[in-house]
Amino acid sequence: MMPRKHLLSVALAATLGAATAPFASPAAAQAAPTPLVDLQVPAQPLSAALAELSRQTGVQVFASGDAVARARSRAVSGRMSVSQALAEMLAGTGLGATPTANGGFAVHEGAGPTQAPATLTPVRVRGESDRETATSHVEGYVARRSATATKTDTPLIETPQSVTVVTADFAEAIGATSLKDALGYTPGVDIAANGADSRFDWLTLRGFDAYSPGFYLDNLPLRNIGTWGVWQTDTYGAERIELMRGPASVLYGQGGPGGVVNIVSKRPTAEAQKELQVQLGDPARYQVAGDFAGPVDAEGRVLYRVTALVREGELPAGDMDDDRVFIAPSLTWRPTNDTTLTLLAHAIHGRAGVYSRGLRAAGSLVPTAAGTFVPTDTFTGEPDYNRLAQDQWAVGYELEHRLDDTFTLRQNARYGHLDTDLRQVQGGGYVTVDTANPANPANFRTVRRNVFTSQEDVGSFVIDNQLQARVAAGDWRHTLLVGLDWQHTRVDQVTGFGAGPTLNLYEPVYGAPVTSPAPYVDGLSTVKQAGLYVQDQIKWTDRWSITLGGRYDRATATVDSRLDGTHVRMPDEAFTGRAGVVYLMPNGLAPYASYTESFTPTATIDTVTGEPLDPETGRQYEAGLRYQPPGRKENYSVAVFDLRRRNYVTNDAQNRPRQTGEVVVRGLELEAAVQPVKALNVVGAYGWTPKAEVTASSNPDEIGKQLIATPEHRVSLWADYRFDFGLKLGAGARYTGSNHGNGEAVPAKVPAYTLFDLMAGYELDRWQLALNVRNLGDKTYIANCDAYGSCYFGDPRKVIATATYRW
Repeated sequence: MMPRKHLLSVALAATLGAATAPFASPAAAQAAPTPLVDLQVPAQPLSAALAELSRQTGVQVFASGDAVARARSRAVSGRMSVSQALAEMLAGTGLGATPTANGGFAVHEGAGPTQAPATLTPVRVRGESDRETATSHVEGYVARRSATATKTDTPLIETPQSVTVVTADFAEAIGATSLKDALGYTPGVDIAANGADSRFDWLTLRGFDAYSPGFYLDNLPLRNIGTWGVWQTDTYGAERIELMRGPASVLYGQGGPGGVVNIVSKRPTAEAQKELQVQLGDPARYQVAGDFAGPVDAEGRVLYRVTALVREGELPAGDMDDDRVFIAPSLTWRPTNDTTLTLLAHAIHGRAGVYSRGLRAAGSLVPTAAGTFVPTDTFTGEPDYNRLAQDQWAVGYELEHRLDDTFTLRQNARYGHLDTDLRQVQGGGYVTVDTANPANPANFRTVRRNVFTSQEDVGSFVIDNQLQARVAAGDWRHTLLVGLDWQHTRVDQVTGFGAGPTLNLYEPVYGAPVTSPAPYVDGLSTVKQAGLYVQDQIKWTDRWSITLGGRYDRATATVDSRLDGTHVRMPDEAFTGRAGVVYLMPNGLAPYASYTESFTPTATIDTVTGEPLDPETGRQYEAGLRYQPPGRKENYSVAVFDLRRRNYVTNDAQNRPRQTGEVVVRGLELEAAVQPVKALNVVGAYGWTPKAEVTASSNPDEIGKQLIATPEHRVSLWADYRFDFGLKLGAGARYTGSNHGNGEAVPAKVPAYTLFDLMAGYELDRWQLALNVRNLGDKTYIANCDAYGSCYFGDPRKVIATATYRW
């Protein structure tokens, strides 16, 4: 890619050339030199080839959408001018290219130079004027920019913390239909922390639970306060899924030490694009989706996008529904070149059963005392009773106003509401029928079952106000960010737990009467948080990038119980900081080091003093190296880290809460997204975690054990190749090493497992066809075991066929 200052010169020259063209002589025009560029553009659909040519040269290419819709370009390789490259690409297509007055080219019907058509629609090109931003679509699997780690549009190579961007193109290639699917080839993530579970995207990040306080959508929290009313997301509406590893409270306030998952929504585009998609899958899945975007007015001041889907499906067991309606409209208004307002909304209507694969450790991980194993496909729930009904909607906006060359104001806000009705029957311990003979197989045929219900009404408002200032002094450049954010989440909750009917594991009969239990929680919980943060991103001599930040938070949680009339208020406050440095080498190498902190309110009362306990804290030291080869769409990274969770609450011998706990996680992570040749994509990841254990606790039995099961080794590799005639093949493997379960409470080691994925696709004109298979061999494996004697099996095989039509 041409350096930015040179691209700016080219852009200015093109503008001046267009303005002075009527006064230039033919001789002067002929004397202008024709620059030569090193090009590598593979054979592909012509519209994509023109976009790639524009990206590599910085020259805008325009064409009639109808003219290029069915054409494919020839491969172009070598050092040549743009006009020479176009001649090779268009050979045999019946199309020609004509230079335009502003230094670009117009592609039109009819070979050879002709008069450009009167009206031209720009094809999807991405030169410097349409470059990647922190929220834009990424062509391919390699993103260069993100705002998750800084809340500013920052090159990833200048970010002093480990960040992965899963692009929409990569999520589509691997057949991801959920958030955890999309993160399956990302280091530091366990996507099967509780095995197969249709309710939530259970994740752990660097050995710590990410369930609470939840994920982020467009840099604003989808706050979860530890209940079952969890905000849902949909991968079809995501432009990117971004993961920042390690504490992040300096930007986001209260949060766990493992990291932040931020979903970036699809947004309006300046170019018209339309897509219809049909999916068929096994287990039964029928889905129709659409994505429509473009300008509303001729000037491009108002842009729109509507993304939607309707699905009828079934869960893998119990003939339970898995239905969803999702819609996400958005609108961008640019009244001036300095002001942008984007409205973002979404709604989800979900009706499904509840599917999980939990069995007792004795009978699944190890044999029972009778030497027997329970059939792994036994479903211990009640198909006619299990239910997860959720209605969720949110509306928000992102407002940005550029005051001048120095100052920019932003305000991002969202209000959301969800109603959750969850009820399920789940397996418990064995029913002993022969106390005299503990080894009698009859003692391990029937299990007790529990009934769990939760009805929740959740409302959430979040707002983030920012002032950004760009200041330069000599060799020093500063991007200062001052922010003030506010969060308010209110949960009205009625939750019950009780005994349910028993179940014969070998001859299950469903349909027994189920009585919903009396509530053990009935009340109103509220969490409020206000935070003031300051960040300075410093560039010195274009070689050093330094990030400094600090934040002060006040958070208050209140609980009002309707069962006993009590009112509990728990205020907390915390200061968190961050510091990092990156050295940018000319050859694309960028070593970095950083320190970050986090805090999480404990919501626990000291039984001795009657006062709330202090917040938990997290801190991380990280060092790493990124490599972005100049002129290539490749990323490499390695990171080593020391991460600690401190002040977590454990109970002493008298069952009194004590704030003496500490968990230490140390590891190394490798990640690469590579294009060895133009048509081949390779994405690889490796995580080595030699230490993840409790180092301090008021319960001596916990010390030296893993609080959350974290295997020492995780490896994943994905590769796909596109042939010149449109066929695309891909395959992946995901290896997870062994562990000892949460709290190391199980009687044997949980075995390692390897899963294989497969993709086959074909591109024909405007059609894209794909077949994805996850867990190709339908492998039965235990993903994890809890501290209460249960083990959880992972997802079975999933097959999805997709047909997409774009125009």
